[in-house]
Amino acid sequence: MKRAFPPILTSSLTASLAALALTACSSTGADKMAESTPPPPPAMEPSCGADQLGSYVGQPASDEVIAAITAWRGDKPMRVIKPGMAVTMDYRPDRLNVQVDENGKIKGFTCT
Repeated sequence: MKRAFPPILTSSLTASLAALALTACSSTGADKMAESTPPPPPAMEPSCGADQLGSYVGQPASDEVIAAITAWRGDKPMRVIKPGMAVTMDYRPDRLNVQVDENGKIKGFTCT
């Protein structure tokens, strides 16, 4: 003999299953956590002034030119990097790197 559930129990069970199915689609705490995570910082502009020294590119890296750049920099860190020269790889956005080519001419500036 087949046993039938009372109608009230059947409708309660159906409502409970529907509510359970809907909660599976709702957002979780992890979603809210992801929404509250701040966005990454915007790309940083050169903070060492490298973008302001373009007029020196192609000039000889003479003592006078390097002295002029050093005077403009003040007490901020700076280094002249020649081909084959060993340099540290630490990141310092305030440090100006003067890149010199094989002919002793300034080929560019970077902030690292």
